Order: sequence, then structure tokens, then C-alpha cells
Amino acid sequence: MYITCLDVEGVLVPEIWIAFAEASGIPELKKTTRDEPDYDKLMNWRLGILKEHGLGLKEIQETIAKIDPLPGAREFLDELRTFSQVILISDTFTQFATPLMEKLGWPTLFCNSLEVAENGEITGFKMRVEQSKLSTVKALQSIGFDTIASGDSYNDLGMIQASKAGFLFRSTEQIKADHPELPAYETYGELLAAIKDAMNM
Repeated sequence: MYITCLDVEGVLVPEIWIAFAEASGIPELKKTTRDEPDYDKLMNWRLGILKEHGLGLKEIQETIAKIDPLPGAREFLDELRTFSQVILISDTFTQFATPLMEKLGWPTLFCNSLEVAENGEITGFKMRVEQSKLSTVKALQSIGFDTIASGDSYNDLGMIQASKAGFLFRSTEQIKADHPELPAYETYGELLAAIKDAMNM
């Protein structure tokens, strides 16, 4: 039995931190996992910038409330779920993702959580498990599932490479050049066809 594992930001919804960088006028916050492979380093750096500017969870959630899924994402997900179990695996946080999951029809999401002080300051973050995407795929495989995975960033490579079939989706030129062995797609139609093909449908 197959489970399709998908990244969220950049694949189904816009990058939250890029949207917040634009809304807050802090261009440094545009850096994402497409640019920085070390997630802990990236998040700690982000939290430092938020603290410096006196910004907290409330301000980020106000930006997230205005974000819609990428055009065609909801339809893609709806169609994919007619023939495959789907789990979204993201390094985002429950406090960020919930409004977006509502707009995507409440798919199953595995992500992390933020540590937030009473005044709304984000003081830290709790990763669900180390290398969450790769660990999740391996755990699914250990209980008898074949996985198909797709994502756009450095932190997706582990789950893509460990899966029975794996695809880059709307990735960067650098990641595509570094991994020519991975099929890379730009449209939901191409990705759907590739997943069906991998499942021999």
C-alpha cells in the first residue's frame, strides 16, 4: 500500500516566512530551507530577528490569515487523495499551519510546535523528531507502506531519496543541478501523473 508524503510550503502553500518578510518589511526573513540546509540554524536565526524587532506569534498569524494555498493546490490534493493516502510532512509549526490546513480541506499534517511565552514572544521550537521528514518516511516503511515523496527544498531530499519514488516539485535551479537523478516537475498535473505512474496505475 502506498502513502504519498508531501512537503507543504512551496508545494501547496506559499512560503510563510517569505510572506511575513514582505508584510513586516524585514527582507532577511526571506531566507528559507531552499537557502539554508541546517534547519536549527535557520530557525534560531529567525527567532533572533523576531526578538530584535519585538515581533511575536500574533503578528505572524495575522500574515498567515491572509495567505491562500497556491493556485490549483486544493484541487491537486483532492484528486491525489482519491487514489492515495496522503500525509503532509512539514518543518512548519502547528500554530502556523492550522488556518492553511482548513483552506486545504484538513489533510493529515505532521509538523512541529513552537514554544510561546504568555506575551506572545516565540521563545523556542520543539521538533517532533530529528530529521522529521526522513524519520517519518522510514517509520511508515517499517510498518509495511511504500512511500512516494515530493518537495522543493534541501530538507525534503532525505524523504525523496528514501522513498520508492521521489520527485522535486518547483525546486530551485541549484537543487535540481545538484540532484539530476531526481525527476523535477513544475505543474500539479505532471506531479499527479508521475505519482500515478509510480503506483503503476
